[in-house]
Amino acid sequence: MRIALFEPEIAGNVGAVLRLGACLGAAVDLIEPMGFAWDDRRVRRTAMDYIDHVVVARHAGFDAFRATIGSQRLVLFTTKSTRSAYDFDFRSDDVLLFGKESAGVPPPVADACEVRLRIPMRPQVRSMNLATSAALALGEAMRQTATLPD
Repeated sequence: MRIALFEPEIAGNVGAVLRLGACLGAAVDLIEPMGFAWDDRRVRRTAMDYIDHVVVARHAGFDAFRATIGSQRLVLFTTKSTRSAYDFDFRSDDVLLFGKESAGVPPPVADACEVRLRIPMRPQVRSMNLATSAALALGEAMRQTATLPD
């Protein structure tokens, strides 16, 4: 299972997702451009030494990223979907895609995804933090596919 971040803007969120990937054994794909310098100390500070335990791939853009996933299913998490992530059957090779913090993904990227899911939340709020959303999504996907580490 992989987590993909489309044009992430906040180094701390990327660091937290890298740590999540390290802890749960999920590779992380970073789709550029990013809103910060990759060597930004905030990424390493958040990811700490966990960054040495996660497979990270950087891609020059969405098309370059798509060329690496082959037949894997691309599952987009978006506030614009009405389909709950908890009413969906994940596969162990799914790629979980999350959009940039300020704007999500553009329509052509959303259209390229096989599935669009939403993490249910109260209607009074706009969205969750990127790293929190990734943790909830990855946890549910791994729970369903029995791929959680021991």
